[in-house]
Amino acid sequence: MHIEIISPEGKVYEGEAVSVELPGTRGRFQVLKGHAAIMSSLAPGQVVVRTQAGEERFAVSGGVAEVKHDRVVVLT
Repeated sequence: MHIEIISPEGKVYEGEAVSVELPGTRGRFQVLKGHAAIMSSLAPGQVVVRTQAGEERFAVSGGVAEVKHDRVVVLT
């Protein structure tokens, strides 16, 4: 699935991932390929992007995540 993390300064990350873990305001959640479409507000915490090569972590102070058609867009 395709992941994009965008901040006011610009695109922080863009690439393919196996999963992404997000700090939702109602608790952490994980998105895998084929996940149902959702939109969630984000709390301060870490976004963990897992790829075939390993994982990358990004600190966020809050924001919004949209999941739709195997694409995750994080606005933080």
